[in-house]
Amino acid sequence: LSEEKDTLEDVYEPFLIQQGLMHRTPRGRVATKNAFDYMGVKNPVKVGQSELF
Repeated sequence: LSEEKDTLEDVYEPFLIQQGLMHRTPRGRVATKNAFDYMGVKNPVKVGQSELF
């Protein structure tokens, strides 16, 4: 996108959150199941670390 970072955070991000397509977490932004369904992309099973070693 050719938008400024502030524009993305001030305009697009609240809209995506309001539509239920994105969540803000302490670790960053996360796409919701609705976002994956809308885009027709397979939702990852589980994000995170399954085992340390």
